[in-house]
Amino acid sequence: MTELSSEEKTIIVQYGIKKYENEAIVTEKLKSVMSEKDIQRNIDTLLGTQRVRRIGPEILQNNESHTELPELPDHLKSVIDSL
Repeated sequence: MTELSSEEKTIIVQYGIKKYENEAIVTEKLKSVMSEKDIQRNIDTLLGTQRVRRIGPEILQNNESHTELPELPDHLKSVIDSL
């Protein structure tokens, strides 16, 4: 597992949410990339800053009407593709 910056972790979580939407699945898939604590912290931050919204008890969705999804850096594309 390579060392990721906090911004990179946030981007990975956002793209994981875009790909799966179900919070439990997103957490499970991202465990290979970062700790569960980091995943939950990033989800909480994204919810608090309204970049992600909760649709139901387990469903998360990027709030693209409020903010755009950040551009995915080239070195993170393989991480997202492997999820």
